[in-house]
Amino acid sequence: MTDKASRNSAEVLYSIAEPQAGYFTSAQGMAAGIGYQLLAHHAKRGHILRVRRGIYRLVLFPTGTNESLFVAWLEAGSQAVISHDSALALYGLADASPEEIHITIPRTASRRHPKLKLHTGHLTPEEITRRAGLPVTTISRTLADVVTAGLDDELAVQVIARVIQKGMISSEGLVPVSTRCCKRVESLFQAALARCDGAVAASSSDDHAGTT
Repeated sequence: MTDKASRNSAEVLYSIAEPQAGYFTSAQGMAAGIGYQLLAHHAKRGHILRVRRGIYRLVLFPTGTNESLFVAWLEAGSQAVISHDSALALYGLADASPEEIHITIPRTASRRHPKLKLHTGHLTPEEITRRAGLPVTTISRTLADVVTAGLDDELAVQVIARVIQKGMISSEGLVPVSTRCCKRVESLFQAALARCDGAVAASSSDDHAGTT
């Protein structure tokens, strides 16, 4: 293999891995024209490291946050989306990251990923966004998912209210999701909205009293 071919393939791998925290899949490499021979060449020279079947990391790429999420997402497939408790943590709405990584995949996708907490279902394009370079369910969809999965009622109302008060989502943004979900989700969303309205009213009353 010529040095030029080696350099060119290394540049291609970097362009793939750079937005993915330094990780890439063999399938992504193949799609870019880099076959197993080139991957073996770079692995032998210490340029890349195999971290899981079909997933590699650029050895010299700086370490960063959310690397485990990138690996899980690449393992689950291009249609996978970070969701539920993992999405909640990614938004900074959880005290700690969950032990298992939660990912939503289409019903037709492979479920042979024992280390991941997989959820199957249909996500519309409007329910998917990107955060920290990862595909993730929107805040409203994330809230609906964790509530449906069994989050305690009072804790759910607290989290939803905090999201609204922080301006991360408007009350109007909750309506389309709540009406598509079960009655419990809708009622908890409404309870959170009422709590926020009550807090605003109380604050306005205190401000008014202070000026009289």
